Amino acid sequence: MNHPPPQTTTITTRTTVKKLRENPTPSSKIPFQSRKIRKLTTTATAVDNDPTKSPHPPFIKIPKSLSTKPEIDAAINHLRASDPLLAALISTHPPPKLSPCNSPFLSLTKSIIFQQLATKAANSIYTRFVSLYGTHSDVVPNTVLSLTPQKLRETGVSARKASYLHDLTDKFSTGFLSDTLILTVDDETLFRMLTSVKGIGPWSVHMFMIFSLHRPDVLPVGDLGVRKGLQCLYGLKDLPKPMQVEQICEKWRPYRSVGSWFMWRLMEAKTTKGNNGNAQSVVEDDQSGGFWKKKLCF
Repeated sequence: MNHPPPQTTTITTRTTVKKLRENPTPSSKIPFQSRKIRKLTTTATAVDNDPTKSPHPPFIKIPKSLSTKPEIDAAINHLRASDPLLAALISTHPPPKLSPCNSPFLSLTKSIIFQQLATKAANSIYTRFVSLYGTHSDVVPNTVLSLTPQKLRETGVSARKASYLHDLTDKFSTGFLSDTLILTVDDETLFRMLTSVKGIGPWSVHMFMIFSLHRPDVLPVGDLGVRKGLQCLYGLKDLPKPMQVEQICEKWRPYRSVGSWFMWRLMEAKTTKGNNGNAQSVVEDDQSGGFWKKKLCF
């Protein structure tokens, strides 16, 4: 019986290896394509992650707004379904109707001027302030920044508020803030940026976000009207603290702005009824959304 010859294993010596390195045969030229692919992939990823090198501009996501009826309807339906007590209150009031605000800068400027002033006095000062420039449309960062604190004080603006106005306009002039940025940035980032302006605190930012920008999910935890409304609606013994306000209103997400609006309406109705319509509503003071809605939007 014939058997096939045994296979032999060739052992390559160091001399052979050296010759192959010096004079590689065609079959020994192994292209390292994987290494080239890996480099190309890394380069492409770096370009994609660098917006300055990308051939396409970065995508800007515009935050939702309560400016449209479908969005208001969606908010009402969500609140009815998530909170039975609030659902009953909603049935007794018309839905919110927010006034359009064309200039974020102008709204912020007016909010500073109106701080801690009676309505009549604030309107008088603001009218004189605008008259320095001509019309509302002429109140822009560069023109406001061009006026000295002394000139601003001639309108009735205090020295402290004049410094607040200059800090606000300076942040607009340097590009730290802009109307476009304010309209497009997310709520958390906007809150941090605006509270860095002298004279603009958390409450002012919350009111601005609700009544000027119409952001749907803003909860002014320190607002007196909202806190009193929650105390009344839920029959709480004590006025809820900010942390309690957050916990109670968690179920209102993502429409806490609208839930807050109904708290103001609740307290407005109770105050008016209790005083036979002769007293100002709780939402007309300087710690409520009604004040902002009626006086700071255009």
